[in-house]
Amino acid sequence: MNVQKRIALVAHDHKKQDLMEWAKYNRDTLSEHILFATGTTGRLLEELLQIPITKFHSGPLGGDQQIGSKIVEGEIDFMIFFWDPLESQPHDPDVKALLRMAVVWDIPMACNRSSADFMISSPLMKQAYNRNLPDYQTYQQRDVVTS
Repeated sequence: MNVQKRIALVAHDHKKQDLMEWAKYNRDTLSEHILFATGTTGRLLEELLQIPITKFHSGPLGGDQQIGSKIVEGEIDFMIFFWDPLESQPHDPDVKALLRMAVVWDIPMACNRSSADFMISSPLMKQAYNRNLPDYQTYQQRDVVTS
């Protein structure tokens, strides 16, 4: 992971305002990095922060899966995902898959404002970092039993 991080920003509808406030407060730090976001969240953040953001589709239209794909491809280093644990989402399986990919590929992830505050203020944000990537070679080479 380079000094300049590739950060995904995602927020469910009831958490968008929290993410907007957090991003505005951390605008200077965020502007030093490369930002990605799902649909509406990306548009709102770009208007608010006046910095470029690569935008994917809205979460329910596949944006969560697009970010998950970028994680697997090694193109996302860090994720801020303000998700709403009290609201059922039409794309809950996609949300679960995205969270799973972040864990599988050892991506730092903050799911609430407190965690995001701790992570963005970490000294590691200003330096290169070597993630401890799992070795999935054995898993990928296992014999598949067919019936």
